[in-house]
Amino acid sequence: MSFCCGASMIGTQGSLQHYRTRIHNVPLLLCPVCQRIEVHYLVENEYEIVADYAQTDGAEEVDFREYVVQDESRIFENCVNHEDEDPLDIVRSQIDVSLDLLALAKQWDDKPWELQLKRRLALMSRRKAQLMKQRS
Repeated sequence: MSFCCGASMIGTQGSLQHYRTRIHNVPLLLCPVCQRIEVHYLVENEYEIVADYAQTDGAEEVDFREYVVQDESRIFENCVNHEDEDPLDIVRSQIDVSLDLLALAKQWDDKPWELQLKRRLALMSRRKAQLMKQRS
């Protein structure tokens, strides 16, 4: 499980631009709060190799799945949420998890962790408000 600004990152597949080459179907992790995207850690090395070869060959578009065989169920098995879920439900579940962790941090009297979780909750609360505003 990967974390960003306090939220568990969502497992998805998407396209990335590497110089002049667009690489499709890359396993990605997406932060539901700040929208940060990163290549899934299980395929980072393969992505770099494909990207370098595609750039060297001058390819404009490449399908990652044609070059890398992967077990997609294994790649995203440790992701708490997935792209096909409702964004508001994702943020709500992320808030619930952070509240549970905050209770644990308080029980253990871990002040730095408490502060970190409170910052995360503030970010996720703002994101939740944005999503609710978009719906109305």
